Amino acid sequence: MNDSFSLFDDAPALEPIPMVDADVRFMHGFYRTPQSQALMQALLAETPWRQESIVLWEKEYLQPRLSAWYGDAGSVYAYSGKRFHPLPWTDTLLAIKHDVEAATSQRFNSVLLNLYRDENDGVGWHSDAEQELGRLPVIASLSLGETRTFRLRHRTRKDITPVSIELTDGSLLLMAGETQRKWQHTITKERMPREARINLTFRTILVPA
Repeated sequence: MNDSFSLFDDAPALEPIPMVDADVRFMHGFYRTPQSQALMQALLAETPWRQESIVLWEKEYLQPRLSAWYGDAGSVYAYSGKRFHPLPWTDTLLAIKHDVEAATSQRFNSVLLNLYRDENDGVGWHSDAEQELGRLPVIASLSLGETRTFRLRHRTRKDITPVSIELTDGSLLLMAGETQRKWQHTITKERMPREARINLTFRTILVPA
């Protein structure tokens, strides 16, 4: 493993965020400058970014962000009526995966990379609850670059106050338990100028035997 991408021994621990019907944990500074900047530049250069389309209400739209899907052979991801076959792991992604797995005590076989180019890019309200993720998926989300606000709202209980988390450069978010079944999340477009941000969401795709 490349030492320049290894996790600092004194990195902070994941701290639970009090939420009903959810298991959400977060830490700032999982990667610190200049590690986070080096990883950001490596991923910008190495990744074959694509602007995928999705189907909403029988119409096809380009997603307001760029993305790429990596993983073990067979970890096919499907959403919005499309199937995405993984690219093979790069050395950079394997190094990050090693660190994330060590910090979360989880194992992942795939990762979705999203590039939010500026303030005009975002992702609408949704849950990561596709069938191939299993009933109670565990998702680890690493942020690099510009800070963006991650918002969560309960799917059915309007009496529960929505939660906002500032995803800073090098921060790590873990969502587990009932989170995807009970909550939705979003990163909205913003009015003020924003620099680029890369988000890596590590997942485990259930691969048929």
